[in-house]
Amino acid sequence: MRAARCTEHGRPEAITVEDLPEPEPGPGRVLVRVHAAAVNFPDVLIVADRYQASAPVPFTPGSEFAGVVTGLGEGASGPAVGTPVMGTVFTGAFAEHVVARAADLRPVPDGLDMTSAAAFAVTYNTAFHAVRTIGDASPGEWVVVLGAAGGVGTATVDVAARLGMRVIAVASSPERLAVAAGRGAEAGIDYAQEDLREGIRRITGGAGADVVVDPVGGAHAEAALRGLRWGGRFVTVGFADGEIPRIPLNLVLLKGVIVRGFQGQGIRTHLPEAVVDAERVLAGLVAEGLRPLVSQVYPLEEAGSALTAVADRRTTGKVVLQMAPG
Repeated sequence: MRAARCTEHGRPEAITVEDLPEPEPGPGRVLVRVHAAAVNFPDVLIVADRYQASAPVPFTPGSEFAGVVTGLGEGASGPAVGTPVMGTVFTGAFAEHVVARAADLRPVPDGLDMTSAAAFAVTYNTAFHAVRTIGDASPGEWVVVLGAAGGVGTATVDVAARLGMRVIAVASSPERLAVAAGRGAEAGIDYAQEDLREGIRRITGGAGADVVVDPVGGAHAEAALRGLRWGGRFVTVGFADGEIPRIPLNLVLLKGVIVRGFQGQGIRTHLPEAVVDAERVLAGLVAEGLRPLVSQVYPLEEAGSALTAVADRRTTGKVVLQMAPG
């Protein structure tokens, strides 16, 4: 099988595509023929060895995929061979075959093709949990989404708007704000042109926002927190900016703000009922027409270019690798 390979940590331009033996599913594992794999910012960090957990080289990058089950290891109870699935792994998705735990696979929702399915699970579950499970947002509340034109950002705008929240998109240009508006954002702030706190206050009539969802980190996190109303909720999702912000705790004290973090494994471990709720709600939204924004599709041979485009923030929505039929 063909697979993208990282042979030394660093910039993704050095990623190559090699022929490897097809993997065998071990006990309790499932073999999937990959049709499409999404490129996520954590993949860039793993290649650079800047993620929370390190992947020893050489390895195959990629964490999110969609395909068809082709084999079951000993003791694996399903899904059955021939089932279209979408799933996640730490690494290994940028290949024609991947082995995953059965627990990390889900059936592809009716209405999603393989490209959309590969782009769906991680960002839309992140979006739902950031807005509802962690952010506790209700219909009619103002939700500020930083990095609103990116993969997590567009999904968060989409989910919040479809669930009845009033979304303020935050991005670096009118063009990127237009992308967020197309996903349902009611208002937008170009932080290159306007102070973020003042923009939030202006749009909310001086009251401040109810929830901030921040997958970016960096310099704008504090300004967004300052734009919250008293008792608002600030949800930190990740640090695509590369800088972990240091929020002055006196702001949290004075504003009565609740600061909470989202991390997928934590939700799966501690809030299994929320996982079931997310799957139910998201399946309903897909049935109503929700589709992830896939802005660019690359062949597997251009995996390095796809990772570079995400690393350099030249993309909107999701970037997906497609495997050749076979």
